[in-house]
Amino acid sequence: MQPLPALIHSTATVRAADRYAIDVLGIPGYALMTRAGEAALGALRAQWPIARRMLVLCGRGNNGGDGYVLARYARAAGLGVTVTAPGGTPDSADAVHALEEWRDAGGLVEPWSGALLGRADLVVDALLGTGLARAVEGPLGAVIEALNASGRPVLALDTPSGLDTETGRVPGVAVRATLTVAFVGLKPGFFLGRGPEHVGRLVCDDLDIPAAAFGASRGVLKRITDAELRRALPRRPRTANKGDNGRVLIVAGGAGMAGAARLAGEAALRAGAGLVTIATSPEHAAILAATRPELICAPVAGRAELEPLLARADVVAIGPGLGQTPWAAVLVAAAFACERPLVVDADALNLLAAAPQRRSAWCLTPHPGEAGRLLGLAASAVQSDRLGAVRALVARYGGVAVLKGAGTLIATDAEAPYLCERGNPGMAVAGMGDVLTGVIAAIAAQQADPAAALGLAAAVGVLVHASAGDLMARAGERGLLASDLIAQLPACVNPAS
Repeated sequence: MQPLPALIHSTATVRAADRYAIDVLGIPGYALMTRAGEAALGALRAQWPIARRMLVLCGRGNNGGDGYVLARYARAAGLGVTVTAPGGTPDSADAVHALEEWRDAGGLVEPWSGALLGRADLVVDALLGTGLARAVEGPLGAVIEALNASGRPVLALDTPSGLDTETGRVPGVAVRATLTVAFVGLKPGFFLGRGPEHVGRLVCDDLDIPAAAFGASRGVLKRITDAELRRALPRRPRTANKGDNGRVLIVAGGAGMAGAARLAGEAALRAGAGLVTIATSPEHAAILAATRPELICAPVAGRAELEPLLARADVVAIGPGLGQTPWAAVLVAAAFACERPLVVDADALNLLAAAPQRRSAWCLTPHPGEAGRLLGLAASAVQSDRLGAVRALVARYGGVAVLKGAGTLIATDAEAPYLCERGNPGMAVAGMGDVLTGVIAAIAAQQADPAAALGLAAAVGVLVHASAGDLMARAGERGLLASDLIAQLPACVNPAS
């Protein structure tokens, strides 16, 4: 199976590429359908090599046609195959052709019954494809509910039926697949909203349609890959010194919140920053220095003490555990007025929401609740349209926006947002955002021009943070601590060349 492509295209663009292949390149639609069947069989055999009995649920459109082709190929390969068509007979010429060839090969189409599920080692979902026009309910919804309740592994062809491939919404019911084989290109709904819950493991086959079929499209999202990681964090020269590796200032830790400052500072060190200074509440400086002596800890009572520290930094991160007191507001105002690139998190975001402004050289890192405050929306509204929300953050505030959560998005005003597929539910605990803030600041500080590379640094920082979380989750997701990730960061910021 092919590597996943970096670009994620709109559903309409993928359909247009399919039409281009047929109308311009002269590839018959049925030829593409047979390629889809071959690709699906290859994925099936790789995922379930000992499966012997499969049930194929076919719909009326071309997705159902893919199912009939797969059924025919699987039967020829020696698998026991049962086909049923809960939605009725095909209504497209290519799907009719696929059904006829299935029957000519001796295949039958059995009436739908829930009992069929109990006789299968695995089930193929070829019901609806990407043409979802309304919520799936009624008799077809009942079929999907029975499938989801059966406990059988599921291979979804092109998309799990019932999933909106543009937004990741599930307006009715949708198949929960074990494996999804996407055809031609990736769609955004696989990664947004509830998409990841339904897609399962994802593979893609372009069906030998050339990239030219996508025209000038640069995608609606870009997967962060190891290519960006290597670009941002190349091997260091032997002559490097700590000054070459970036000076990070972290303004963090209001009264009682020394832990947030420590997490951000230590993460910045472990992500490769040469020098890290913590500007913090005077009560915390001594304890931070004692527990992590590599950190430079500066007690800061107000703007006068902070400004010299700002002037010496390459990148400034502000917000973890800062609070929203008058002291915090003074420090935020000073940081926002300085000329250094900023990474803005936590309480600094809340203070920004209360007094909005635009800036080009900053990276905002809200979770959905903070993003809602910045945009004047409920967190639920942000989650229902994460792509729209991250774009709105950039439009309103400028710079770079990182919308944290499952499928973190990183946007600038210059190109399609980045998407991070890595990470796990164990990372949904206190302090994870503080670690991310330190990682992004450190990676930005290691760039030749931190302000110009802030978008790349944010994307790579998110990838590194998520990868460290996945390393820790190998022992289990529950009980993961933000501080656990820090020890894993060096393994994630030193890519193999």
